[in-house]
Amino acid sequence: MPTISVDKYRLFKELGETFTPDAFQELCFEFGVEVDEDTEDDPARPADEAPELKIEIGANRYDMLCFEGIAMNLNVFRGKYAMPKFSLVDIPEDKMQTITVSKDTERVRPFVAGAILRNITFTQATYDSFISLQDKLHANLARQRTLVSIGTHDLDTISGPFTYEAHQPKDISFVPLNQTKKMTGEELMTFYESDKHLGRFLHIIRDKEVYPVIYDKNKTVCSLPPIINSDHSKITLNTKNVFIEITATDETKLDIVCNMMVTMFSSYCAEPFTIEPVRIVSEHNGTTRVTPSLTTRIIDVEVDYINQCCGLEESPESLCTLLKKVTFEAKPSQDGKILHVAVPPTRADILHPCDIMEDVAVAYGFNNLPRSSPNKAATIGQPLPINKLADIVRLESAMAGWIEVMPLILCSHDENFGWLNRKDDGQTAIKLANPKTTEYQVVRTSLLPGLLKTIRENKSVALPLMITEVSDVAFKDDTLERHARNERHWAAAYSSKSAGFEMVHGLLDRVLSMLRSSFITHEEGIESKKGEKLGPITADAPAGKDGYFIQEISDPTFFPGRAAAIFLRLDGKTQRIGELGVLHPTVLEAFDLRYPVSTMEINLEVLL
Repeated sequence: MPTISVDKYRLFKELGETFTPDAFQELCFEFGVEVDEDTEDDPARPADEAPELKIEIGANRYDMLCFEGIAMNLNVFRGKYAMPKFSLVDIPEDKMQTITVSKDTERVRPFVAGAILRNITFTQATYDSFISLQDKLHANLARQRTLVSIGTHDLDTISGPFTYEAHQPKDISFVPLNQTKKMTGEELMTFYESDKHLGRFLHIIRDKEVYPVIYDKNKTVCSLPPIINSDHSKITLNTKNVFIEITATDETKLDIVCNMMVTMFSSYCAEPFTIEPVRIVSEHNGTTRVTPSLTTRIIDVEVDYINQCCGLEESPESLCTLLKKVTFEAKPSQDGKILHVAVPPTRADILHPCDIMEDVAVAYGFNNLPRSSPNKAATIGQPLPINKLADIVRLESAMAGWIEVMPLILCSHDENFGWLNRKDDGQTAIKLANPKTTEYQVVRTSLLPGLLKTIRENKSVALPLMITEVSDVAFKDDTLERHARNERHWAAAYSSKSAGFEMVHGLLDRVLSMLRSSFITHEEGIESKKGEKLGPITADAPAGKDGYFIQEISDPTFFPGRAAAIFLRLDGKTQRIGELGVLHPTVLEAFDLRYPVSTMEINLEVLL
């Protein structure tokens, strides 16, 4: 979750009260944020530096990513003032600034929004907060500028109407922010590729045929989104009129970011909480709209739903009063069963009535909620069946003397395939599109690479080494919406100077017996899914008995003659659930293992 640093005593001044550390910690806790650090008593803080509070904010609370948002929400929560009413300046359409969108922008970054803050007054602190909010939004909601990027300009240095166009890199030329040399789009990419801050954003448009660009009416470049603004229109402490342009690949997030920028800083305008709109003209598709929208959404929530979830018996009027503490205006329906809740433009995190219910609990105070209610509890928590099964397997393995390990789920392509003498069919493993290192190229399809690397890195540990893991592997699956699925596996590895597979077989037998899937031997023959005979069953294990058995297989991962498939018969159906065996010498050599290793791996999900 993002952590916001604010000037401690400036915040206290805005709140109208000087808090003790414990009192402010309690206020934040009641509101649902957390004080991560108070630098006032930090001996490393320079004497001339103001003490700061570092406050951890929920990742969905975009309205609290700056000093202004934190102060506003805490003041409303404490009842110091009501939630401000944000409004657009009533301006004739022919006098409204416009951004005309070119059709070519669809090839790179199709959406744009704009707004103007008139007669704003900056101090160094508010200017720094203005820049910081942009950075926080870029890093969080905007996903490192891939979805949304913000450009802010001194409107007095440029002239509308503006245009949003897309051109070939060589045809774009301007002086970037804080530079003195004019550069083309191509030169700019080369110049900033080693820049620690901007270099990580170049890939967003670098390989595109055209780059997006914002022009004023004189064809002066305002910005090259999402990389950098022009030095010509940079804002300073003396800026009075701020032109905000925002480009995006996601229209929903575009509107959220636009609303956040203007609502947080419109309080510094000569007429507080007023924003001058900008008209967006998209002639290529006949769409014209005005931004920002600043719309107030209405969500209907049942009074009984809120009371039952929170264990309360509050009246509709009382719930409306509570909602005012968390920025909402609400009024009950005529029959008093429904609350019509007005959601301000700052609360993009409100998506469902349950979000309203949660904020009622915050306003009432989580510590004040009844410990019990007539309904006892709205829900009963319980583990997922697969997690409960995994915990049973972990416990039984530990009681048998095996050590649980937890390697990473990512591994190299060779570790997952080549080093195990397995071939990649291209249809199984999920591969990272842009891996940073060769160690993390694919999502593992087996638990064995992690176990074997653990043994490799613990050569100093006395033998025998007995380790186990219960965790997920992943596979491609085009039948699902996300085109991938997880599968819970259990694996074990035994390393000693003479490792047969009796140890891993013993562990398998112990755990499956505890799961009421005991070992069955051969006599009468059991049919597999493909119809082949899997072997006979002895007289003491009659045909049709549920349980598990093993059968020799030839698998290049294992030593010839020292490998077996594990089959499970359940409810008359037999399926292969895993393998066990002694690893092939080439596998040991690939993982740099000095002693024999026997392994076992099964799919736990078939046991549910």
